[in-house]
Amino acid sequence: MKAVIDRYAKAKEEQLGVNNATSEIMKKKCPQNKQLHSKSSIHTPKHKLWQREAASLRQQLHNLQESHKQLMGEELSGLGVRDLQSLENRLEMNLRNVRTRKDYLLKSEIEELHRKGGLIHQENMELCRRVNIMSQQKIELHRKLQASEQRGIVDANKSPGTSYSFGVAQDADVLANPELSQSPHKEGAQREPGAPELGINGVTDWSRGSLVHM
Repeated sequence: MKAVIDRYAKAKEEQLGVNNATSEIMKKKCPQNKQLHSKSSIHTPKHKLWQREAASLRQQLHNLQESHKQLMGEELSGLGVRDLQSLENRLEMNLRNVRTRKDYLLKSEIEELHRKGGLIHQENMELCRRVNIMSQQKIELHRKLQASEQRGIVDANKSPGTSYSFGVAQDADVLANPELSQSPHKEGAQREPGAPELGINGVTDWSRGSLVHM
């Protein structure tokens, strides 16, 4: 429809240009030949051709306007059953084309959304993998820190307690062997001749004499 309107406007402009050129020529020429040239220019074959073309374009424009109104559901009173059936078929065909185009666009959009969803899922999987790696590294660092702290505590307990541990070992040997604790007393008893000797019942003669005197 737009092309028909453009053709009509162009033909009209050309016709106006021809008329203007003819009038200019008529003005420049002598008054005696003015009427003769005007008649010859009006009846030229080219002028008639443009007139027919303009009339045809006007008729096409009118038909297109009528068809557009009918497609919009307007001015249907002058149509018969066949015309209405033909109009219905045209509308159904146009509607089918519209639905086909709409379905194609919807399908394309759905495929694009699926593609973007797949990319987002892959990004989420990559982020989860990185988070798991960071968690494992954190756990490993915490374990190493605890192990280093425990080694530091053990080293601190070992370094200043060497003599103390040696004394504790000696005390443990004495408790394990009571004879070692009694041997110094025996040697002391042998080195002191004047010391009283214990009897079998644990009473010395000196102590008996003291008791008798009392």
